[in-house]
Amino acid sequence: MDIKAKMHNQDVYYCDDVDLVAEQTQCLEVLYDFNHTRPSEGDKRQQIMKQLFAEVGEGCYIEPPLRANWGRHTHLGNNVYVNFNLTLVDDTDVFIGDNVMIAPNVTIATGTHPISPELRLKAAQFNVPVRICNNVWLGAHTVVLPGVTIGENSVIGAGSIVTKDIPANVVAVGNPCKVVREINERDREYYHKDRRIPDDLK
Repeated sequence: MDIKAKMHNQDVYYCDDVDLVAEQTQCLEVLYDFNHTRPSEGDKRQQIMKQLFAEVGEGCYIEPPLRANWGRHTHLGNNVYVNFNLTLVDDTDVFIGDNVMIAPNVTIATGTHPISPELRLKAAQFNVPVRICNNVWLGAHTVVLPGVTIGENSVIGAGSIVTKDIPANVVAVGNPCKVVREINERDREYYHKDRRIPDDLK
């Protein structure tokens, strides 16, 4: 099987393949250009994002610096907001839906390695896609591990390590990340403790 097919088929392959490394380096050159734009060069960053990613929806914003293994395996929906220091271990597909908010220092990883030390010595790797559904908010320092899906509207608390799927419409937090409650009607009335959402913001 072709090595690129293995990358996207959850098969083990050797990630130090010479041709693969050369192709990845080309992607990293584009990423370098993105990270070295000036704050005023928003239009230039938008152009580079379209070169870097598989898909970029309307209204997306990413605050540099950004880290990515490839970039080209990441799919962004509409109105995605990413704060600084996002790390994408996107050796296979990362799907980020519409209106997703990503706080600082988040890691989304699709790539991992076998437990076998003999295989790891040979740079063995396999990848499992990640899906972040519409309207999700990932808190600061969240880590999303390979194979995880996070359902629509859910909130992941800061510092969480997401090892398993999270359903839609919940608040989840912790290491490992677990559901603590559902998003409910009170959340549509209060934005913080006893602080009521003003009518003109509803």
